Amino acid sequence: MRVLLDTAVLIFAVEAPDRLSKRATNVLKNPDNIRELSCVSLTEIAVKASLGKLGFSAATVHQAIADMDLRVLPFSAEHAFKMFELPMHHRDPFDRQLIAQALCEDIAIVTPDQKFELYQGTKVIW
Repeated sequence: MRVLLDTAVLIFAVEAPDRLSKRATNVLKNPDNIRELSCVSLTEIAVKASLGKLGFSAATVHQAIADMDLRVLPFSAEHAFKMFELPMHHRDPFDRQLIAQALCEDIAIVTPDQKFELYQGTKVIW
């Protein structure tokens, strides 16, 4: 199964794995799953780290990607155009981009954010 990790899931996995649900943990640990991290999440982490809201460095993120065997999913024009169709359930532009990617790629998203389920067609794992 191919899954997209929400930014919070990467942060939890690194800083507080006990905050992950049992189902999310099983999905992340299953070697048969293709785990992807959006370049949008990389941007979100970098922005929050530069503002002092998150104690992650580029090295920490690189190490997490390697340790969790993540593929980095680029954000494409197709993903951006999908955002025109999304209702305004979220104001957070990073979340909206992740939702657009998950819908375009037809993959489940691993997230604790229940609002993601408001978007028709979104498959949420938590």
